[in-house]
Amino acid sequence: MRSLMYRLLLMGVLWLMSATAQAHKASDSYLTVELSGNAVAVRWDIALRDLEFALPGGLDADGNGEITWGELRARHDALIAFALRGLSIERGGACVLRPGTLQVDEHTDGAYAVLAFTGECPAAHGEVSLRYGLLFEVDALHRGLLNLKLDGAEHAAVFSPSRPAQQFTAGEVSRWSQFSQYVVEGVWHIWIGFDHILFLLALLLPAVLRHEDGGWRGVARFGEALREVLWVVTAFTVAHSITLSLAALGVVALPSRFVESAIAASVVVAALNNLKPVVEHRRWMAAFGFGLIHGFGFASVLAELGLPAGALALSLFGFNLGVEIGQLVIVGVFLPAAFLLRHGAFYRRVIFIGGSLATVLLAAVWFAERALDLRILGA
Repeated sequence: MRSLMYRLLLMGVLWLMSATAQAHKASDSYLTVELSGNAVAVRWDIALRDLEFALPGGLDADGNGEITWGELRARHDALIAFALRGLSIERGGACVLRPGTLQVDEHTDGAYAVLAFTGECPAAHGEVSLRYGLLFEVDALHRGLLNLKLDGAEHAAVFSPSRPAQQFTAGEVSRWSQFSQYVVEGVWHIWIGFDHILFLLALLLPAVLRHEDGGWRGVARFGEALREVLWVVTAFTVAHSITLSLAALGVVALPSRFVESAIAASVVVAALNNLKPVVEHRRWMAAFGFGLIHGFGFASVLAELGLPAGALALSLFGFNLGVEIGQLVIVGVFLPAAFLLRHGAFYRRVIFIGGSLATVLLAAVWFAERALDLRILGA
C-alpha cells in the first residue's frame, strides 16, 4: 500500500510539473450565436496560439514567433474553412453561414482571431442544434464556451469532446441546466488552473509535518493535519469567493497583468515558506490574503464565459461551488496519501523539499513571463 502511494504521489507531482511547464492556461474558444427566427449571426473568438498549432501550415509564415496582421489575413480563407469544419448550426435543417469581417481582440491570455458569420436557417421556429468540434482531435482539454441568444432568451453551454453536440429550445431556459453548467465549468477551471493548484498544494504540503528544532517531522495524528487543511482551505475559499463575486458583478476591477503576476508571486512565496519557514502556524492567513488575488483570476475566466443576465446570481454561485468541489477533490486525494507517507524521507525530501523548490522555479518563470511580457516556456 505504501509503495503504491509512493508511485501515485510521485506520478501526480511529475504530471503536474509537466503540465504546468507546458501551459498554465487551458485552450478555450468563445462562441456567441444570436438566432432570431431564421436569421443567425455568429461571433467566434479563437486564440491565435491555438490556430498556429492546429491550422495546417500555421499562421507564422516567417517563423519569427510573432503573428502579424498581414500573416493572419493571408490565411483568411484557410482559417474560415478550418473553423466551419468545426461548427454546424441547425434549425429545421442546416443553417448556411457566410463569413464576414476578420478582426483581432485581446483576451486575458493573449490575442484572439475574431471571426464573424451571418446566415439563414431553413426554419424560423423550433429546436436549435449546435455541433462543435474545433481542436478536439488535437487537444482533449479544449473547450468551446457558448453564449446563445435564441429568440430573445439567453443560454450558456460548454462544448467538450464528451459533449460536442447540444440542443436548445426557444423560450425554454432551464435554471437548473445553467446552474449545473457553471458548476461543471468551475470544477474544470480549478483543475486546469495549474497556478491555483500549485498555490494550494504549496500550502498543504507542510500540513502533515511539524517544524521542530530546525527540521520537519511528521504529525502524530490525522486530525492534526486535517485541522490545518480545513483552516487553509476555508480561508482560501472565503477570500477568493469575496473577490470573485465583487469582480464578476463589476464592483471591483484590477488589470489582468497585475492579477496574473500577483498569482504567480503568491505561488513563489508559498513555496519559499516551505523551504525557509517564516509563517509556520498560521498559514491560513497567507491563504486568505493571497486568496483575494486568486479570486480576481477566477473572475477573469468567468468574464470570458459570461454570466446570463436572467440567472446572474445563480450562475455565479454555481461557478463558485464548482471551484470548491474541484478544490475538495484535490485535497481529498492529496491529504490521505501525504499523511501515510509523512514519516518517510521520500515525502520530506522529494515531495516536500523537491516539490517546493521546483514550484519556486516554475512560478518565478511564470512571474517573469506575466510581469515583463516575456515568452520563456512558450505560448
